[in-house]
Amino acid sequence: MKKKIIIAIVLVLLLAGGFLGYKILGPAVHVSDKKYFYIQDGATADQVSHALSEQQFISSEAWFSRVAGWMKYRSVKPGRYELKNGMSLMDLVKMLRAGKQSPVKLVIIKERTKELFAGKMGKKFDTQCDSLRMIRFLSSNDSLARFDVDTNTVMSVIMPYTYEVNWNSSPEKIMQQFYTAYKKFWNEDRKSKAEALQLTPLQVITLASIVEEETNKKDDKFKIASTYINRIRQGMKLQADPTVKFAMKNFALKRILGVHLQTNSPYNTYMYAGLPPGPICTPTAETIDAVLQAPVTDYLFFVASYKFDGTSIFTSNLSDHSRYAKMYQQELTRRMDSAKKANAGK
Repeated sequence: MKKKIIIAIVLVLLLAGGFLGYKILGPAVHVSDKKYFYIQDGATADQVSHALSEQQFISSEAWFSRVAGWMKYRSVKPGRYELKNGMSLMDLVKMLRAGKQSPVKLVIIKERTKELFAGKMGKKFDTQCDSLRMIRFLSSNDSLARFDVDTNTVMSVIMPYTYEVNWNSSPEKIMQQFYTAYKKFWNEDRKSKAEALQLTPLQVITLASIVEEETNKKDDKFKIASTYINRIRQGMKLQADPTVKFAMKNFALKRILGVHLQTNSPYNTYMYAGLPPGPICTPTAETIDAVLQAPVTDYLFFVASYKFDGTSIFTSNLSDHSRYAKMYQQELTRRMDSAKKANAGK
């Protein structure tokens, strides 16, 4: 009889141990349409437990709390965590306790203004880096001083790469990642080429930003850069249409008219000589290198080709330029009139 009781107790203990082991080590996390779990700054372990249950990542809030208690999960680390289907409670708590969050993939392609960029950041990151905090940071020379830029040149540091950024990063931490990539890009070879052009790296990026907005044609980028460098050296105004669009904050503008050229802004290169105070977009590395490798030419003018094939026609005198510009305007007017007639007939 005594032996049977002992056997029964052992069986109960084994069953209890198996049950407990299953609850701790068995599959507990359920992932369906979303796989990321977000922990806000200042959250407590109880709030994390409740949120996991409420978002249906786990079926038992009580068991998560028990395991969290046994594993001494008290210091909650905010962030974005990638949960995998079938994770155990032990693995889940380990990940959260260690703060092993999944970074956000931030792709920089072409950013034009600080305001638009801050809005983009606010949609991707935690309240630590919402749009308001980011624009305040980008608009503070005191904050930007350590990155060797000011409120006009700050976008120069934001190289068009793909970054992995923690979801709860502050604007300063994100800027540090940009700055690290920027410093790596500006190696001794590139700095030497900029010096040969008598331009600083920031000025090269500003010029490259104009070239970036002028064309998508790789070969033309070198020629356009050469044209603008010649104008700078001769003290001529750049008269770059994209700078007028930037000054007006109207990037959809198709045709620059006389009234647009009267926009009083230091970015309006029809009104003010020299480079604008900062870039008008974030140029690609390819375009920056096109400026650094600009060929020696006598070009002083260029205009979009009247063939509308995306290329430009380069000239060294005003009379030829005026002729090609007139041909382009005539073709543009013809195309716009044709489009109006086509739309009217619908």
